[in-house]
Amino acid sequence: MERPSSPLQTTMSPLVWALLATLALIWGTSFLSNRIALAEAGVLSVVGLRVLGGAALLWVWVLSRRLPVPRDPRFLYRFLIMGALNNALPFSLIVWGQRHIDSGLTAILNASTAVFAVVIAALVFADERLTLNKTAGVVIGFMGVVLAVGPTALSGLSLASAGQIAVIGASISYAFAFAYARRAIRGISPEVAAAGMLTGGVVWMLPAMLLVEGVPSLAWSPSVWVAIGWLAFGCSALAYLIYYRILALAGAGNLSLVTLLIPPVAIVAGWAVYDEQLAWNDWAGFVVLLVGLVLLNRKPPRIP
Repeated sequence: MERPSSPLQTTMSPLVWALLATLALIWGTSFLSNRIALAEAGVLSVVGLRVLGGAALLWVWVLSRRLPVPRDPRFLYRFLIMGALNNALPFSLIVWGQRHIDSGLTAILNASTAVFAVVIAALVFADERLTLNKTAGVVIGFMGVVLAVGPTALSGLSLASAGQIAVIGASISYAFAFAYARRAIRGISPEVAAAGMLTGGVVWMLPAMLLVEGVPSLAWSPSVWVAIGWLAFGCSALAYLIYYRILALAGAGNLSLVTLLIPPVAIVAGWAVYDEQLAWNDWAGFVVLLVGLVLLNRKPPRIP
């Protein structure tokens, strides 16, 4: 019998706020790290080394804590699917997209993941129907994405518009991953699920990296190695541990607030290091998307 939820799962304590801010800071700087790494490393190398390092670190955590690892062979292909949908494909699309668009815009477009996730969940699960709030949030969120992309990108295809489309494709991939994970990895500890998922990403990315770009160069500058190390340790291994800690303490609804906090971090980081400047429509699109995300996270009033 499942125990009732504790009050901590619905309240925001100072610890939860601190963890939420830390997670936003970590994932917000991932876009800056991508740009730094891309100065010398190829797209597949950046992604391949990120998932490889993240998987290795998480398995060290899992084994050191003696967490139970599933022996059912069905989890092998589930981890492969999760590794493709949640790591290999979206990471590659985002990193490739960042060759052509700034970090801040990438983070804004990536925030549309929550919008796509609501739509896909409504199509797949009977208990995830679109309420009035959700429908309004989805419509406004899509309006924000279109505004951020801008009329120039919509009128003709260029590398910049292709980069934006790639990042939106990554958001759609994340959304499918969320829906798939709801049933595919049920019953195992979150840390093991994250380690298995990243390992699935390694299975996809390592052969692709070696085939297309070869063995990574040891002659990369220290800044590139630091960026890739941060992507593996901070943005993958550590971020997942914090993510599931917040989920246990405050629940999924409060955890989703991180979606609203990541873009400002990425925008400030890109401006501080590379003097990135967002166009007016990027800012306007972010504000509209923010309104949509708030509506998606708003709980309906209780009927007395």
